[in-house]
Amino acid sequence: MRLIPAIDIIDGKCVRLSKGDYNTKKIYNENPLEVAKNFEAHGIEYLHLVDLDGAKSKHIVNHKVLEQIASKTSLQIDFGGGLKTDEDLKIAFDSGANQITGGSIAVKDSDTFKSWIQKFGAEKIILGADAMNEKIAVSGWQEESTEELIPFVKGYQTEGIAYVICTDISKDGMLEGPSFDLYQKMLKELPGIKLIASGGISTFEELPKLATMGCEGTIIGKAIYEGRITMKQLESFIIGK
Repeated sequence: MRLIPAIDIIDGKCVRLSKGDYNTKKIYNENPLEVAKNFEAHGIEYLHLVDLDGAKSKHIVNHKVLEQIASKTSLQIDFGGGLKTDEDLKIAFDSGANQITGGSIAVKDSDTFKSWIQKFGAEKIILGADAMNEKIAVSGWQEESTEELIPFVKGYQTEGIAYVICTDISKDGMLEGPSFDLYQKMLKELPGIKLIASGGISTFEELPKLATMGCEGTIIGKAIYEGRITMKQLESFIIGK
C-alpha cells in the first residue's frame, strides 16, 4: 500500500482543515516545499497536493507551489482542487503533476471529466469521491449532491477509471480513525478498484489494517502534522512493505 502524505495549500501555506470547513484552518508551515522535502528525506515517494484556494475559486490557483515541489523533489504528485477546464489540466501537468484528481467536475460536468479519462488515460486521472453519508459532496465539500457513492464510482469504472480517492468527510481531520466499513464495502462492490483511503487516519496501527483490506494507497494528513504518526513509523512501514 502506498503512503501518500497530504499538503493542503491556502495562500501558498501548508494548512489543514476539519471536515473541509475553511473556518477551521490551521497553518502548519509557511513553506510547503520544506514539508515536501522532509517527506522525501524519510523515504516517502508520493504526495497528495490540494489547492484549497483553487477548490474555492473553481480554477487552479497554487500551481507555482506545485511547480516548486515537482522541480525540487522527486515526489510523484497527485494534484487536485478547482480543476475545471482543459486549460487547468494543462497548467497542472505542465507544472509537474503526475496525476490529477477531479472531484466536483466529475459530478457537475461529467462530459469534460470523461474526456480527460479518454485523453490522458486512467493512470493520470483520479476520481475524487468524497462522501457524507454515502452521498457525494462537491465544491470543496460545501455542497452535498444526490449522487450515491457506489453507483457513482461504478459508473466511472465503466468509463475506465481505476484510481479513486474516497474521503469520508465526517472523519476528515478529526483524528478518530478512517471509515473501515465503508472501504470494505467499496472494495467488495467495486472489483478492480484502486482505492485510496483518505480522512480520519489517526494512528500508525490503522495503516496495516487498510493495507490488509486491499486499499491501494492511503492519504495521511493531520496525523503527521499533529505528531500522532511519526516519520520514523512511516519509514518503517515503507521498508517493511
